[in-house]
Amino acid sequence: MTLHIGIAGCSAEGAALCYRTICLEGQALLGRNVHPEVSMHTPSLSDYVDCLESDDIAGIGDLMLQSAIKLAAIGADFVICPDNTVHQAYDGMIERSPVPWLHIGEVVAAEAARQDFSRLALTGTSWLVNSDVYPTKLAVHDLDFARPDPGERQEIDRIIMEELTHGIFKPEAIAYFQKTITRMGQAGCDAVILGCTEIPLIMDDSNSSLPTLDSTRLLARAALLRATSNAS
Repeated sequence: MTLHIGIAGCSAEGAALCYRTICLEGQALLGRNVHPEVSMHTPSLSDYVDCLESDDIAGIGDLMLQSAIKLAAIGADFVICPDNTVHQAYDGMIERSPVPWLHIGEVVAAEAARQDFSRLALTGTSWLVNSDVYPTKLAVHDLDFARPDPGERQEIDRIIMEELTHGIFKPEAIAYFQKTITRMGQAGCDAVILGCTEIPLIMDDSNSSLPTLDSTRLLARAALLRATSNAS
């Protein structure tokens, strides 16, 4: 018997990619057309953005907790959140949650260690890149990391918030990520964390000069493994 996966959604694009990955890749584990039960709760993205813009980390945690409570009420055994940035509130939320969660940063850091990477380029929103979401999880595995330059962070943030989260995918955005990733590779990084769940919609191993750590799909796959670990 598989476990019931709860998705605490944030942006539509990231949540949709996570959901689709669970459903499609579940078939490889369970058989054609078979995947674990999945439920999603998504508050308005504006609620999260308002909290981020006012540095209201407790408010972000409350939104995550509301999702967990609603998902638990309809049977979810555990919860994932396909949004890196809001994990800033994870530590203050998790003890109040009625169900366990998988932490996206822990999943990505474990995969980076498994692949023997040593210095990771961290891409994502400015809120994410400037936070401790990834540094603390990477440190557990003795992994180093680098942030984009301030100007790069600003432009990446604009691309994510003004384009990717709204389903707008431009060649210029791809080119900018490629340029930034290449520069960070030349500065010593040996892989790149796609630390926003929308970045994998435009970047992957086929167009990146560095190996990519796709936080969205890695989280979805970790959820699949947890949900199917006792499946017969």
